[in-house]
Amino acid sequence: MYSQEEQQSLYSLSKEYLDEGSAIRQQSADQQINELRQLIVYHEYRYYIKHDPVVSDYEYDQLFKQLEALEEAHPELLTPDSPTQRVSTDLTEDFPSVEHLVPMLSLANSYNAEDLYEFDRQIKRYANIPEEQDIEYAVEPKYDGGSIAVIYENDQLSRGATRGNGQMGEEMTNNARVIRSIPLKAAFSEYGIQKVELRGEVLIRKDAFERINQKRAEEGLTLFANARNTATGGLRMKDPQEVAKRGLEAFIYTLGYAADEKGESVLEKFNTHKESLDMLEKLGFKVPAEPEERTVCRSIREVVDFCTGWEEKREAYPYEIDGMVVKVNDRELQERTGYTSHHPRWSIAYKFKAKQATSKLLKVEYQVGKIGSITPVAKIAPVQLAGVTVASVSLHNEDFITSKDLRIGDTVLVERAGDVIPYIVKAMDDLRDGSEQPIEFPRYCPVNDTAEAVELVRPEGEAAWRCPTCVCGAQNLQQIIFHVSKNAMDIDGMGKSIIERFYELGWLRTIADVYRLDYDKIAALEGFGQKSADNLKASIERAKQNPIHRLLHSLSIHHLGRKVSRIIAAEVSHVLELQNWTAEDFTNIKDVGPVVAENIQSFFQDEHNIKMLQEMEELGVNLHQTEEDIPKAVSGEGPFAGKTILFTGSLQTMSRKEAQAKAEAAGAKNISAVSGNLDFLVVGEKAGSKLKKAKELGTVTILTEQEFLEQLP
Repeated sequence: MYSQEEQQSLYSLSKEYLDEGSAIRQQSADQQINELRQLIVYHEYRYYIKHDPVVSDYEYDQLFKQLEALEEAHPELLTPDSPTQRVSTDLTEDFPSVEHLVPMLSLANSYNAEDLYEFDRQIKRYANIPEEQDIEYAVEPKYDGGSIAVIYENDQLSRGATRGNGQMGEEMTNNARVIRSIPLKAAFSEYGIQKVELRGEVLIRKDAFERINQKRAEEGLTLFANARNTATGGLRMKDPQEVAKRGLEAFIYTLGYAADEKGESVLEKFNTHKESLDMLEKLGFKVPAEPEERTVCRSIREVVDFCTGWEEKREAYPYEIDGMVVKVNDRELQERTGYTSHHPRWSIAYKFKAKQATSKLLKVEYQVGKIGSITPVAKIAPVQLAGVTVASVSLHNEDFITSKDLRIGDTVLVERAGDVIPYIVKAMDDLRDGSEQPIEFPRYCPVNDTAEAVELVRPEGEAAWRCPTCVCGAQNLQQIIFHVSKNAMDIDGMGKSIIERFYELGWLRTIADVYRLDYDKIAALEGFGQKSADNLKASIERAKQNPIHRLLHSLSIHHLGRKVSRIIAAEVSHVLELQNWTAEDFTNIKDVGPVVAENIQSFFQDEHNIKMLQEMEELGVNLHQTEEDIPKAVSGEGPFAGKTILFTGSLQTMSRKEAQAKAEAAGAKNISAVSGNLDFLVVGEKAGSKLKKAKELGTVTILTEQEFLEQLP
């Protein structure tokens, strides 16, 4: 979804917003809001889809709060697609989507005792309770695994689903059935409950995780990174037998929905959160044990003591936890306190401090990106940190090294802030013995293996050093990898490892070489064959017909992202027209700033780049503007011009994202809910409540997936 360069850029931008003294705060509110939304969407993708976040939970919270504050100060800039208007998502296309009976919201976070005291004060303000009066809280571990929702009807397990985006989750009932701590039958009818939805967390015990990795090592397989990813990955495996082998366990931590035979809520039968957990424990569910794991605190002071006590014994606990969850125990008070669109006001997560360890800085290696950015990477003595073996840590840039006075041979303090990416906090200078050596940032390209040395440059106002003229091919290789990626030319079957293999064989040296490959030679390669070669050829032939906005984005022009690529593509009939554009021509277009204008102009004034594009056109790559390059909504063209559309259910011939892109290209506006503003509802298999509501409205045109496709040009 994101190229390496885009991810590096978004990570750097995140750090700027997290720096209170950054000049970025002087930008317009509109620009800050747009950038913060991009950052939050990216970090949600890293956390919920990739399960590999690059910022701590605390840093994410700070970005989220900045966006909330700006939108509150500028309500005219608030849009329905803002991350603040929805719950984070982990939906994929692997399993059918199903709707939760009630939304699974996120939790607000706290990091110290004062945060908890402020939470207590807020509860009292919302519920009009005197400040001196104590509130009873239920406290339990915050498990670090994969969230699930399970439904029982007539005492039988009827459905299991992942958390998804809070409204919709991925249906994984067969996988839930093989998790032995989830009963297949439970006597809810004894409590007058006919249908119930429970929330829980799927985990792997620490010792079980170690045994799994030991077995994988013996079999020569890649080791799993950590217990959390192993658990969440197991939920999405398509073979339940393989799921069973992972030894997953499920803790149930709340009763989300409970109704009798008439469909009326019976939650009021349970006066407190504790009572509902006690019931679930009696019915055979795995819940946090009382009083060791969970307890009821009579005041916020007891909550603070219980949470800090648990932080001290965290490592001894057999499951991975990253904090404690504090909930108002009284259910009626929960309802009085209410909810935001993002989280319940009556509950908060107390997050434990980041995990740290010391190691030895052995050496520094350097990597080159597609625009020549040189990134230093510290190689350290392998150390276990938050369940992961860490041996490499990014040092970001020369300024980072200088500011921390890092030296080869230093004992360094390494942290996984929020249990995510490793970070060097500081050098332990009091442990130096005089043998440590300063890190001298190279002045010439460190990956260049030719006789021609290339001096690095550092553009004014930027932190990164760059190789301005690649002579060794390393930068060209990264550009080719990006060119074929999904967000660029989207050449299926030509991933990073394939590019590197073709490069080593001498078949690829420039982007143009992608379109002159010898498919007979590819078919003869070990691991390919004629079918693979034919499939690759078909993918490349399709890519040749891509709209020019994809081509522009694929050229690795510094700061030229997808949005500006689309804007520029709408302004030219042929890509090579940009040879004659001035900087003023670019900046006259809204959203094109002077820096990106200069970079684009520089690219198109380079005769080597022009020659490459000419070669690509001779090889059949499209350089002419296509209909897709012209914004349909603006031109009023397309069969769905000016109409709103929504997709529901499981689509069979395309992903949800692909369908939305097709609809947008046909002039439609994608919206997220069924209302009187909806024109078309496209239904796939197992369409649920959205289809029912659309039929009730009577004003929505309902299309099957095939009917939708037939209307496209």
